[in-house]
Amino acid sequence: MPKATWNDTVIAESDETVVVEGNHYFPAAALKMEHFKPSAKTTVCGWKGTASYYTVSVDGKDNADAAWYYPTPKDAAKEIAGHVAFWKGVTVS
Repeated sequence: MPKATWNDTVIAESDETVVVEGNHYFPAAALKMEHFKPSAKTTVCGWKGTASYYTVSVDGKDNADAAWYYPTPKDAAKEIAGHVAFWKGVTVS
């Protein structure tokens, strides 16, 4: 089962991830929300839409904007609606 880990802590776990461009997108329900803080950051992908971000927080340490999701993805990326992916040192295994 794929797990997302940061700072030696599992922050998400699911056997129902969606892989897009090599990134595992975890269902939002698989996130351990006590480790996520909303971020003001957004970016735009031409085919997926506008991404929003979370800061990952574990044991008092923050990893700014280390998780992203598409609140309203474009039709080409509709399979990642309600899913979250990771980067910036978050390990998915």
